[in-house]
Amino acid sequence: MAAVADKPDLVDAFLALRKRADVEAFLADLCTPAEIKALSERWRVARLLDGGALSYREIAVEAGSSTATVTRVARFLKDMPYRGYRRAIDLLNGVKA
Repeated sequence: MAAVADKPDLVDAFLALRKRADVEAFLADLCTPAEIKALSERWRVARLLDGGALSYREIAVEAGSSTATVTRVARFLKDMPYRGYRRAIDLLNGVKA
């Protein structure tokens, strides 16, 4: 988590944005279209993995990603200590911490 913890201004910028349009504009300024696509793809993979109904290969096809990306996201979703994917998914699903 050190890579993010060393960038408190970036985290604070996201936290300061309250409206969807503001976050979209910030991401458009901050990231290239390819970076936004990659982030969106990983998030889609995480949501599909959480659903549990599809194989890694099916998720790769559905998300337009590689099986390597699916495997990497799965590792972070299940095994890594950061728990960022898990927390975001739970919050969107109304699960309390």
